Amino acid sequence: MTQRRFDDEEDDFPEWVDRIKANVAGEVRRRRKEKGWSAQDLADECERLGHPIPRNVIANMESGRRASLPLVDVMILAAALETYPVYLIFPVGYVQQTQELPFQHLVPTWDALRRFTGEEDVLEYDSGLVGDFEYHASLVRTALAALEEERQARFAAKTATSRAQQEEAERQRTQYADQAISAKYNLRHLRREIREEGGTPPGLPPALSDVDPPEPDPSPSPNTPPEEQP
Repeated sequence: MTQRRFDDEEDDFPEWVDRIKANVAGEVRRRRKEKGWSAQDLADECERLGHPIPRNVIANMESGRRASLPLVDVMILAAALETYPVYLIFPVGYVQQTQELPFQHLVPTWDALRRFTGEEDVLEYDSGLVGDFEYHASLVRTALAALEEERQARFAAKTATSRAQQEEAERQRTQYADQAISAKYNLRHLRREIREEGGTPPGLPPALSDVDPPEPDPSPSPNTPPEEQP
């Protein structure tokens, strides 16, 4: 099929659509054969995962006869083949070039994948709260590591056999404690910013349960006068 131009009357982009479907179909077929599975084996695994895709549908997809390819099918096929959906859409190393959007030139599949996942920034694209969540995960790792190092340094200080060893262990314990406090401080502010953006921060491990400020007590204070009776 020939891709239509911008001034075509019909809003249809067959070349781009067909290319993306071909990427998925080819990679599904390659991974299926790599596992030694038949189309029926793959269909059985999709059904086991909770979203049946009949054998004939899989066969039609792989041969290019299937007219549509729903996103939910791509997701379940990827899970059945033990990979990620984006790797079916952009099979890096197996498809040299692909088309990211209609009317665009072919680009290296590797570049297309990195832009699709947000790993490579695109000017004026909004990544939402993804960057905040990545920073949150980094702060959590830093805080947990510092707390563990502090714990070990505290133990080393208690079991030191000389004053010099004890002082060095105490110095390290203080250093790691400061790192943990700093990471917790940054976490608290980041989580507040996420809430102000209308989002919900990720959960925290028990060791960092003190990061969020305590919820206000809804019960009345003992000094609060009782409401007047009608």
